[in-house]
Amino acid sequence: MERGKEKARFRKKAAGCRGSCLAGRRRVIFSAMSSLLHRPRRLRASASLRNLVRETRIAASDLILPLFVSDRIASRSPVGSMPGVFQLTVEESAAEAVSAWNDGVEAVLLFGIPAEKDALASQAYADEGIVQRAIRAIRKAVPGMVIITDVCLCEYMSHGHCGIAHIEGEHVTVLNDETLHLLARTAVSHAGAGADIVAPSDMMDGRVGAIRDALDDAGHTETAILSYAAKYASAFYGPFRDAADSAPQAGDRKTYQMDPANALEALREVELDCGEGADMVMVKPGLAYLDILWRVKERFEMPTAVYHVSGEYAMVKAAAANGWIDEKAATLEVMTAFKRAGADLIITYAARDVARWLAR
Repeated sequence: MERGKEKARFRKKAAGCRGSCLAGRRRVIFSAMSSLLHRPRRLRASASLRNLVRETRIAASDLILPLFVSDRIASRSPVGSMPGVFQLTVEESAAEAVSAWNDGVEAVLLFGIPAEKDALASQAYADEGIVQRAIRAIRKAVPGMVIITDVCLCEYMSHGHCGIAHIEGEHVTVLNDETLHLLARTAVSHAGAGADIVAPSDMMDGRVGAIRDALDDAGHTETAILSYAAKYASAFYGPFRDAADSAPQAGDRKTYQMDPANALEALREVELDCGEGADMVMVKPGLAYLDILWRVKERFEMPTAVYHVSGEYAMVKAAAANGWIDEKAATLEVMTAFKRAGADLIITYAARDVARWLAR
C-alpha cells in the first residue's frame, strides 16, 4: 500500500517537473529568438526593400528575339504550336523588328524558310536568299538593331538535316567535313548582307574555325561569331520545327547534337569553339540545362547566351491558357533563372512581352 502511494507521488512530481522544464525551454527559446542578430526576413518586408537588395536583374537589352522569315507565305502566318509567334514575310520581319526596337529589344535572330529546298542548301548562301533580303530590310528599317543570323542548313536542305547527308532508308550519315564549306559560305553571305553576328547551330566539328577563316578571308573581320557551343539533342525543339519547317525527313539528329546526359562533353565543346575563334557561346536548351549554363560561365568567363527554346516557351503559354499559372510571373521567373545561372544574353520568343513587362 505504501509502495503504491510512493509511486503515485513520484509520478505527480515528475509530471510537474516536465511541465516546468517545458515552460523553461519555451522561455529560453523565446529569449533567444527575441535577440536574434540575423533575420533575413527583415529585407523581404516590402516590395521596395526586395527591389533594393535584389541580386539578379533582367534588362530588355539582355534579350534577343527570334524571327522566322519565309518565302512560302504572302502574309504573316501563325505558328499553331507557339502562340504569339509567326512566320513573316521580309517586309513584315522589318516591321516586327521596328516594334521590338520600340519595346526595348535591341537584337534579333533570323531563321529563313526558302521557297525551294535542295540537297546542297543552295538558298542558304544565295545573294537574294530569304535571310539575306531580311537582313537588308531590317537594317534599313532599324539601323541600330543588332542582327544575328542562324547559320544552319536544316531549313534549306530537302532532307531536313543540318549538313550534307548520305541517306539509306532510316539510316542517315551527315558528312561533317563536306558540310563545313557550305556553312562557311552561308556565314560569309550573311555577313556580306549586313549581319553583325553569325550563329552556327549545326554542331559540326570544326565549323567555328572554318567560318572564322572564311569571314576573315572575305574581309569580314569585324563580324562576330556566336557559337551554339553546347546544343543538345532535346525533346523541347518540337514547336520550332513547325515554325522553321525543318523536321528531318529520316532519322534524327543525335549523331551530331549532344547527348542530354553529358556535362563534361559540353565543356569540351565550348573549349574547342573558343579555341577556334568564337566571340560568344551559347547553351541550348535553357531550363533543363541550367547546370551546364552555370558551368560554362564559371569555367570560360565568355559572353554567354542561353536559348529559351520553343518547347519551353510553348509549355508556359499552354499552362497559362488553361489558367494553371500566371504567364507573366512564370516567364519572368524563368528569365531570372537564366540570368542567375550565368546568362548574359537570353534568346526568347517572349522577348517583346518581357521587355514591356520590365518597362512597367
